[in-house]
Amino acid sequence: MEREENGFSTAWMHHKGRNKHHYEYWSDFDRKSRTMIPAPMPTKYVAEMYADRVAACKVYEKDQYTESSALKYFDKAIDKDLMHEKTRRQLRILLNMLATKGEEKTNAYIRKQVLHNDNFFTRLISRLV
Repeated sequence: MEREENGFSTAWMHHKGRNKHHYEYWSDFDRKSRTMIPAPMPTKYVAEMYADRVAACKVYEKDQYTESSALKYFDKAIDKDLMHEKTRRQLRILLNMLATKGEEKTNAYIRKQVLHNDNFFTRLISRLV
């Protein structure tokens, strides 16, 4: 209702502006282009964003949820361009792993490999390109 009346939601503005696992938090004003531009997210917040998206899909989809749900939602998103390319690649790797290897293996991988290695995604992406 507030979004329809004002054109924006103060609750959403408050939430994304204070929670670093939202890619919208990681944007800055570019003086040259005079536009908002995305910044890459630190790895720990990419992992939190992954978890948040999985949880949201489980809540919203209930019995329809599959381990491919978050990847399908991500692929349909219209605002992916507002996410930094590096962040988008990192998140897609995790969501693809969830869809193909399952939640238990993906979460263990995040705990053991991703969160303890700041250069993890840099090395992985360079091998994929």
